[in-house]
Amino acid sequence: MTETSVPEHHAQPAPTAVRADVVLPCLDEAEGLAWLLPRLPEGMHAIVVDNGSTDGSQDVARAHGATVVTADVKGFGSAAHTGLEAASADIVAFMDADASLDPADLPKVVGPVEDGTADLVLGRRDAARGAWPWHLRFANRELARRTRRRTGVVLHDLGPMRAARREALLALDLTDRRSGYPLEMVVSASDAGWTVTEVDVPYVQRKGRSKVTGTPLGAWRAVQDMSKVLAR
Repeated sequence: MTETSVPEHHAQPAPTAVRADVVLPCLDEAEGLAWLLPRLPEGMHAIVVDNGSTDGSQDVARAHGATVVTADVKGFGSAAHTGLEAASADIVAFMDADASLDPADLPKVVGPVEDGTADLVLGRRDAARGAWPWHLRFANRELARRTRRRTGVVLHDLGPMRAARREALLALDLTDRRSGYPLEMVVSASDAGWTVTEVDVPYVQRKGRSKVTGTPLGAWRAVQDMSKVLAR
């Protein structure tokens, strides 16, 4: 009698669980996204929030598997909060889309939130030579000092790479839709009794010109937005 072989069925590997959704506010960041998105660590899913791009950023994002959503209201805070609302993972991370920060460093920022040792973690920028103009570094240092005085939280940098739990962030009910959004997040988290901490992350020269601090007027507006948050 001829023995009939039974085809062997190989189980498909289970999809990787999403550790965090990564919100990337975007205004003409095609070059940065093309470098950044392939470097996302396993378990990190990108949500690219377009805020009026005309350079094909949306197509680059989709080509690399990112979710693309649109923030119709102009402003960094508008884009960041739209991404937060679009996220579905328990933990949400934020970072700039300009390739100044390496997404490979996201686990250092997400980890303390995952293990419960912190509620909000910010990446303290360790800047390469030429990556951070002196006037922006000075303004950031002064705002961090004023934030410490206002909240008691020991921070040295209001860094754009950060992470927290989604539902807790939504419960903060953040309202700033411009450049004050990142600072409002820190102040509101402190007022809510969160544990806020920072970890060091490398920071290099961005690709393209900043839409917020790339001009003296933009930098001035950003400082004014943040000063209004501290004055509330």
